[in-house]
Amino acid sequence: MLNQLTTSFIARLRARDEAAWFELWETFGPVLRAQLSKWGKGAIGSQTVRDLSQETLAALSDSIDRYDPARGARFSTWLLSIAKHTLGDEIDRRMAQKRGRGKRGGALDDSWMAADPGLKPDEQYEAAVFRAKVERAIRLVEKESEFLDFQIYRMRVLDGLEGKKVADNLGISEPTVSRRLAKVRDALRATLQQVIATYSFTAEEQTEEPARHGLRPAVRDAAAKSDDALFDEALAEIYHRQQELRREDQARMMRA
Repeated sequence: MLNQLTTSFIARLRARDEAAWFELWETFGPVLRAQLSKWGKGAIGSQTVRDLSQETLAALSDSIDRYDPARGARFSTWLLSIAKHTLGDEIDRRMAQKRGRGKRGGALDDSWMAADPGLKPDEQYEAAVFRAKVERAIRLVEKESEFLDFQIYRMRVLDGLEGKKVADNLGISEPTVSRRLAKVRDALRATLQQVIATYSFTAEEQTEEPARHGLRPAVRDAAAKSDDALFDEALAEIYHRQQELRREDQARMMRA
């Protein structure tokens, strides 16, 4: 069964909550557009890719009432299956136009709900979906944290500055840097768990996937300091790769 956070989010989507749909679009739109561009192999333009990514989310809206968690699809596969359907519809429509007659889009069947062995998302796509979840958590923590606290975390972790350099730049002590850094890190760990749970349909997505990417839950023992450093390193790498994807997406949209 879906966890409570996922169930609540899906309920918002079913209720056509505009904020929930914007959240989904803002978080996963770049990933979907990158995948659709990859599938299109240059045959479809940037504007069409943008339209199709919107249509993917619209199809998701129309199909969400039929989602059965017992069928075993991951959240990432759910998005991918519906994106594949919308791209197939677009290709069918274009082929029909070439033959001189229109074609109505096919209905979305329920195959997207199952773990389909014929639809194997590549590691690049799966990693991009996970990075989008992490970026969402970072944005939430940035919004909710005190400005100075998050700036310290950004400078120390995301920008890679030494603690002494951060302290000198901000006119504070290194212990203050460490204390506020830890405060933001703790908030990130908690928010990450919530965000990942919201956008996950399977237990594997909630537990094993974060661990594979170096974002394990906090360890409260002698290894905590080392664990924190590994967490920060993994988070920074994910953040920078996601920013690269966003820059590519922005360039693609500028060409539209």
